[in-house]
Amino acid sequence: MPNYPGLSTPVGHIEPVPRRIRALLGGRTVLDTTRAVYVWEWPPYPQYYVPAADLAPGALVPSDHVDEQALGTARRVGLRAGDVSRPAAGHLHTGDVVPGLAGLVRLEWNAVDAWFEEDEEVFVHPRNPYARVDALRSTRHVRVEVEGLVLAESATPVLVFETGLPTRYYLPRTALDHTHLRPSRTVTACPYKGRTTAYWSVRVGDTLHPDLAWSYDFPTRELLPIAGLVSFYNEKVDIFLDGEPLDRPRTPFSPAGE
Repeated sequence: MPNYPGLSTPVGHIEPVPRRIRALLGGRTVLDTTRAVYVWEWPPYPQYYVPAADLAPGALVPSDHVDEQALGTARRVGLRAGDVSRPAAGHLHTGDVVPGLAGLVRLEWNAVDAWFEEDEEVFVHPRNPYARVDALRSTRHVRVEVEGLVLAESATPVLVFETGLPTRYYLPRTALDHTHLRPSRTVTACPYKGRTTAYWSVRVGDTLHPDLAWSYDFPTRELLPIAGLVSFYNEKVDIFLDGEPLDRPRTPFSPAGE
């Protein structure tokens, strides 16, 4: 069974961010910087660390709480924008262990309402500069089954190749057997593709398989070829490519116990 462990940039690695980074809270810009750095706290992707001086005046609310973290001592800070307050929004680093972090703030992703790289909104976490996502139209024949039931079949898929994940197969909605699909209220987001607009579970007899398929009606500009198409979790369904069955990959999306 294929295994997709992700990327392997070492923890503590620091690089400058070549893009303007902004963050909004309560409708106000609380952060606007061209001096952010990427810091890898774990291998798959980095976090933004930004100069405290590049937060809006009065936005940073210091506290007396000091935490000992893997990358050094850091003072807990809050955020304020008008009447909106986010306590424990992040940490201001001293640089006692990693000197390059002195005076930099690491904000929790959900401490603000929205993040932007230049004028493009970023979802979930910063994009890894070493990751790549490509959406390619194809004429390969794709069939999707669960418990032997054919859910979709198409010879006009769009294949999405994303670093650290198995190839995803996006199919036209007209290629799906909708009699077994049940709409779900689940919404997820991806830093490379955007926010999903639909999810479906699959009912086979008395068994409901939750959240097997999803769609992006308004993906990011780079992934426009997948707009309105539907993909299934390779980890949870059986996919046949040009008639050959694919192994189910092992990823963080695999069912528990597999």
